[in-house]
Amino acid sequence: MRGALARVATAVTAMVALSFVIPLGLLNGQLSRERALTAAERQTAALVPVLTVTGDPAALRDAIGSIPAGAAGRLALHLPDGTVLGTSRAAPADLATAWRRSRSSTAPARGGTVLLTPVLLEGDRHVVLEAYVPEAELTRGVTGSWTVLALVALALVLVSVAMADRLATRVVRAADRLAGAVTRVADGDLSARVRPGGPAELRAAGEAFNHMADQLARLLAAERETAADLSHRLRTPLTALRVNLDGLAGNPGDAGRIAQSREALTRLEETVDGIIATSRRADDAPPVTSGCDAAGLARRRMEFWSALADDQEREWTLTLPEGPAPVPVPEAELGAVIDALLGNVFRHTPPGTAFSLTVHRGQRSTGLLFGDAGTGIPDAAAALRRGASGAGSTGLGLDIARRLAESTGGSLRVDTSPLGGAQIEVWLRTAAPAPPRRASRRAARRRS
Repeated sequence: MRGALARVATAVTAMVALSFVIPLGLLNGQLSRERALTAAERQTAALVPVLTVTGDPAALRDAIGSIPAGAAGRLALHLPDGTVLGTSRAAPADLATAWRRSRSSTAPARGGTVLLTPVLLEGDRHVVLEAYVPEAELTRGVTGSWTVLALVALALVLVSVAMADRLATRVVRAADRLAGAVTRVADGDLSARVRPGGPAELRAAGEAFNHMADQLARLLAAERETAADLSHRLRTPLTALRVNLDGLAGNPGDAGRIAQSREALTRLEETVDGIIATSRRADDAPPVTSGCDAAGLARRRMEFWSALADDQEREWTLTLPEGPAPVPVPEAELGAVIDALLGNVFRHTPPGTAFSLTVHRGQRSTGLLFGDAGTGIPDAAAALRRGASGAGSTGLGLDIARRLAESTGGSLRVDTSPLGGAQIEVWLRTAAPAPPRRASRRAARRRS
């Protein structure tokens, strides 16, 4: 911005300076020329009284020599009989024109200009006074005046640029402070504020930004407290459920189901505790990210969901790669995504509908593919919008999975399952994308 304002100031001031420097310079040159010609005319006028008194060539020659211009060889007198007294530099054609005219005129000569003045004497006798003015006399002081005017114009440009730069510095500093504060807020530092400064518009923008940041901090704090309070309220029914499970533990036939219920309840309590801790975590304590084994986690979660699948007579398949499939996401978050997407299968397809879970390990990404034999998803774009819900759905499951995938640089896709229903693909990037390969010279020649 500083450079742009400096260029604008330079252009505007230069145009203004040239608009008066050029006319003044030309006017000064014209005045210098007129001044030199006027001085020559005064010296030729000194011969007129002598011409009215005598016509003797010797006396006239002495009169010419007594004048400074005549002594310098720049004055001549052309008599009617063709006699020339002094040094003449005028061309014959210019002299003939001067004889016919009754007023003074100028004509170019070698190295300067000649001033020809016709004079009418008694007896209708005409003489022509010639005064030679060198080019140096015609342009005396012009170079100096142009130099002074150029320096004045340069000084005006420099002063305007300095003033524009000073103004730009104020604007740029205020804009930089505002941009820095915006960047800090975008990076998660809600304590960032800006000291309003600069022009009125930037001061208003700074004050509006501070107000927005205060509102954002208050809203986020209220949201965190609300989430923490709601999560804390879940502890009471969870405690009651655990007490009921402990009371049913005496029935040997329900031992396996009770153990699974206890495991689910334990995971639910851990999730609630995690929500409370996350909601009330300090702003300067970013969450700690770690990785997990997607294949092992998928096996464990499928063991949990298999009991419900068997109850609903659902056929299920689990396809895992050989060995672990490490992914750069915490186990709790990936487990929540697996539970949410498997829960969607049970929630949105009727009992007896088959489903599958496939973990695909690639070179740079790992995919979790959830497929079912249901009716599919008619509008995939609407299903991926946060809050777009059907009957009995909050519409957050796919959005949570999408955000987890995008946090690694991956993506979430909705496709058709080989079973005939919907297939949700969660691709987690495990390595940076490969740089584009450069085409070989042979391939380039083939294309050409």
